Amino acid sequence: MEFKSPVYNVRAVPIEKIKPNTYNPNAVAPPEMQLLYDSIRADGYTMPIVCYHNKDEDCYIIVDGFHRYRVMLEHRDIYEREHGLLPVSVIDKPLDQRMASTIRHNRARGSHNVDLMSNIVKELHDLGRSDAWISKHLGMDKDEILRLKQITGLAALFKDIGFGKAWRPADDEEEE
Repeated sequence: MEFKSPVYNVRAVPIEKIKPNTYNPNAVAPPEMQLLYDSIRADGYTMPIVCYHNKDEDCYIIVDGFHRYRVMLEHRDIYEREHGLLPVSVIDKPLDQRMASTIRHNRARGSHNVDLMSNIVKELHDLGRSDAWISKHLGMDKDEILRLKQITGLAALFKDIGFGKAWRPADDEEEE
């Protein structure tokens, strides 16, 4: 089967069916939020938001585009002009892959909240993803992953790591 990018199947989804994800580490400062509002007001929505469709709950969980979603929630003029519909491009991937997609989208554009990024690294680790997987899918090097793991606490994240015996404490007898 030939691959077809999700953007070729954009859906107009009522904003009431769209929910933010629980892990997005991206933060936008008020001046940039104002600029995003101004852009959407002037140009309309030029890019769909990316969502996962949870068929069981019939809702769309945001993978990328939370701030474009927020503009419609917070600005009645945009909501009314768009008839409460957001353009949505749907990806059908498991949670770990959606988390990776969110990070890739965000990292290609801007900066992240460090605490939230460290929580994502921890959650991916808890889901069984290796440092190599995290590095490959989130575009991080080993040092960055280590620093983010240190923020959430070393003990839990390094419990399965074997450590070498670089030195041994001297016995009390040897010291005398």
